[in-house]
Amino acid sequence: MGKKLAIKGGERVVPAGMIKKWPWITEEDKKAILEALDRGILWGVNAPNVKALEEGWAEYVGTKYCLTANSGTAALHMAVAAVGIEPGDEVITSAYTFLASASCILHQLGIPVFVDIDPDTLNIDPRKIEERITEKTRAIIPVHLHGLPADMDPINELAKKHNLAVIEDTSQSQGAVYKGKKVGSLSDIGAGSIQCTKVFASGGEGGLFTTNSAEYIEKAKLVRLFGEEEIEPGRPREYNALTMGWNYRISELIAAFAYSQFRRFDKLVALRQKNCEHLSRRLSEIPGVEPPFIPEHSTHVYFLYPIKFKPEQLNIDIDVTAFVDTVQKVLEAEGVPVTKWQKMPVPAQSLFQEKRGFGKGYPWSCKEARKNIAYVPEEYPVTLDVISRTLFLGHEGGGLTPPNDTELAGLYADAFEKVLIDNRDEIIAMAQQCL
Repeated sequence: MGKKLAIKGGERVVPAGMIKKWPWITEEDKKAILEALDRGILWGVNAPNVKALEEGWAEYVGTKYCLTANSGTAALHMAVAAVGIEPGDEVITSAYTFLASASCILHQLGIPVFVDIDPDTLNIDPRKIEERITEKTRAIIPVHLHGLPADMDPINELAKKHNLAVIEDTSQSQGAVYKGKKVGSLSDIGAGSIQCTKVFASGGEGGLFTTNSAEYIEKAKLVRLFGEEEIEPGRPREYNALTMGWNYRISELIAAFAYSQFRRFDKLVALRQKNCEHLSRRLSEIPGVEPPFIPEHSTHVYFLYPIKFKPEQLNIDIDVTAFVDTVQKVLEAEGVPVTKWQKMPVPAQSLFQEKRGFGKGYPWSCKEARKNIAYVPEEYPVTLDVISRTLFLGHEGGGLTPPNDTELAGLYADAFEKVLIDNRDEIIAMAQQCL
C-alpha cells in the first residue's frame, strides 16, 4: 500500500465492506425472540423476559431493585420523578451530554442547571458543581459519558452536604466500574438506555432503572404504568391512577433480545475493550493525538471512542476546527468512520436558548422557579474546546465492537499514521486552505 492519501487518489487503508455492524446478532438472539413469540406473552411488566432481565441486571449491577423501561429517557424521567422533583426545582447535570440527561428534568417541570466538564475525563467536573447549587437545587445527574464513569465520590459528598439526590445517567456506560462498583449502583438511582447502539444493546429501544430504595422503586413503578399500582399476576387490574403516570413499559420482544445479549454481556464488553485498548496503544504514539483518558480507579467500556487532536503540540499555528475538519475528511476517505458527536453544549441548543418548554415559558416562567435563569454557552469553555478538537469512533459500533477484532483496530491505527505522520505536511496545508 502506498503513502498517497486516498482523498488524493491513493489506495484506502481500510477495505470497503470490512466493518461489521453492532449489535452482534447471533442465532441465540434470534431463538430468544422466536421463543417469546411462540410463548404468546408479548407485553406486560410481569412478562417472563422482562422479569428475567430486571432480576438479572439488579444482581449484575449490585442493587436490590431494577425496573425496565421503554427507553433511557423514560428511565431517567422515572428517576427524576421518584426523587420528588417538583415545578421550579433545579437539577444539575453536565453541559456535555445527550439531550435526554437534561430533558428528563423538564418532563417533571424542573429546571436544568449545567456544569462544565473535566478536560481529561469529559465528564462533569465535580470541582465546579457547588458554585451552581442554589436554594432551589434538589438533585444532581452526573453522566457516565462515552463509557467512562463520572468521579462519583466528590459528587456524592457534595450531595450529602447539601441534602441532594443523585441520579446516575448510565446510558453510555452500562457495565463500567468505578472503584470496584458498577455504574448504576453508585448513588441513589441509576437510569439509562439500552437502545440498540449502546454497550448493552436491546433489540431496539429500552431502558433500565436501578436502586436500593424501596421508596424510589415504588414511585418509579407508578410513573411507568399510568400512575397505577402494579397488580400481582392473577389479580384484576384496578384502573385507578394514584398520580401522574405514563406508559413506559418495555416490550417483551425487546426484553427477550436484551436478556439474550445479557447472558454474554461481559464477553462482549471485554472484546470491545480489547479492540479499543489496541487502538489506544497505537494512537498514543502519534504526536498531537490523544486517545481516551482512563483514571486508575475506573474502567472504560467505550460506547464512543473520543480522539482529541492537539495540533498546537506540533508547534504549528493553525485553527483547531479547520485542522480537525480536514483530518475527518481525509480519514473518512481512508475508510475510518470518524464522526463528530455533539455540535454544541446542551445549554446552547434552541430548547434552552429560547426556553421552548411547555408553552408560555414553562417551566422557567412558573412562579416557583428562580427568576432570570440564563444559559450562556461561553460559561462552558472546556465543553466548547472539547467539541472543537474531538472526533469519535464508535457511532453504531464504528468497527471497534465485536465481531470486529484487533485486525480492524490496527488498520484504523495504520490510517491515522498514514494521515498524521506520513502526510502531516499535506494535511496542514489542506487545513490552512480551508481558512
